[in-house]
Amino acid sequence: MRINKYLSSCGLDSRRKCEALVLDGRVRLNGKPVTALATEVKDGDVVEVDGRTVSPSHKKTYIMLNKPKGCVSTASDDRGRRTVLDIVKVSHRVFPVGRLDYDTEGLLLLTDDGDIANKIMHPSGGIKKLYSVRVEGEPTEAELKRLRAGVQYGGVQYSSAGVKVVGTENGNTRLEITVTEGKNHEIKNMIESLGRRVLFLKRVAIGDIRLGGLSRGEWRYLSPREIDYLKSL
Repeated sequence: MRINKYLSSCGLDSRRKCEALVLDGRVRLNGKPVTALATEVKDGDVVEVDGRTVSPSHKKTYIMLNKPKGCVSTASDDRGRRTVLDIVKVSHRVFPVGRLDYDTEGLLLLTDDGDIANKIMHPSGGIKKLYSVRVEGEPTEAELKRLRAGVQYGGVQYSSAGVKVVGTENGNTRLEITVTEGKNHEIKNMIESLGRRVLFLKRVAIGDIRLGGLSRGEWRYLSPREIDYLKSL
């Protein structure tokens, strides 16, 4: 098994994040430093991260959080801000699947299953993420067509999005936007490409996993049906 997949199976983080552990020189295999991502781990090998022996976790954990504004979607923060792990406190290590911006709220999954995390985050999976968005002003039909066709902003190309107008309120517009890429600040940048601002942003679904009635800052374990769905992706 490749070293990044092995580390991910130990519940450390997604495969991509585990690659960084290797490249940063924090991993040792049978007592020797490992920096090559192509390194294979075989039965009987001893793997250490930061001096601590790690081994695959057999029973995986899957958690849904309604992330509130004012916290970061990381395990730690060098600026001392509250993280999602200050909210979701369990006895074993889990990590957030992807991220939501500091001032964005809504559905965030946490797990120790690196394979599932990789499936959800990788653009090739094409998994739809649904957002509830309140936009400044009232976008024209031409502007909505631009979002549906795909826009460019700040030198970055954003793919086509599903866009539905839900209603208007106090001169602003409520939209439902569906994307599959998961680029940084994706929704905000798409709206700003129209010369407008996002006033409110909340993720309400990842594929068939929906936030439902979970209140802000609350979390729960996924149901067996939801776990089976993730494993089927």
